[in-house]
Formats: sequence, structure tokens, C-alpha cells
Amino acid sequence: MLKKIDHLGIAVHSIAEARHFYETVLGLTCEREEEIASQKVRTAFFVLGETHIELLEPTSKGSPIAKFLATRGEGLHHVAYESTDIVEQLKQAQEQGCKLIHEEPFTGAGNKQVAFLHPKSSHGLLTEFCSGEQK
Repeated sequence: MLKKIDHLGIAVHSIAEARHFYETVLGLTCEREEEIASQKVRTAFFVLGETHIELLEPTSKGSPIAKFLATRGEGLHHVAYESTDIVEQLKQAQEQGCKLIHEEPFTGAGNKQVAFLHPKSSHGLLTEFCSGEQK
């Protein structure tokens, strides 16, 4: 069911400040920025082959990204795997004893369906499953 690593999510205090590194130092192109109000986050996606780098900036002090930044600082937040069947992927993970953060997929960045496994189930790294097309 897993096809590839879709993207790496990186928590940053400011997308505007972080863009300089990704565009100037690494030479990547920012494909798009968008705000996901339900998650209280602003994102910027950079293309790197078939994988994307997603910068995540909190839009409120109560957002999950703000909490992550307060405890861990900037850095790798999650790895997202593209799945051909996200519902079955979640079911399989749960059957294997994984704790799900989301039992049902929801619409995330790029209009993709997404859901997360709790980091305690994946050796400390937040794991995302996603499916659908980026727009």
C-alpha cells in the first residue's frame, strides 16, 4: 500500500526566514504556500525530485506546531508516506498495535487525505499517511 515518501515535514518559526535557506542555499523552488486553518498551520512546499519538503509554521500559540517548537525547537516534525489506501493503512497499523492520532483521514495540505500515527508507536517520529492529489 505504501508507494513512496511523499514529504518530510519540518517545523519552523517563520517560513519567510526559512525560505532563504531552501531557495538560496539548497536551490529548491517553492511550489506553493497555503494555510490549513483547521490545523492552525501555514505550509510551504519545496520540490525535490518526487519528494517534497514541507515547512510548517504555526498560525496560533495553541497549534500543534507551536507546541512542538516550544518543546523541541525547529527541525524534523514528521515523515509522510503516500498510500494507495489510507483507510486500510490505518486499519493495518491499528491491528498491529499502533496508536492512531486520527482514526479517519481528514483533508490536509494540497487537498490530500491525511492521518497520523502517534510517535510512541513509531519510535519517536510522527508518521503521516497521505493519499490523493496535490493541487
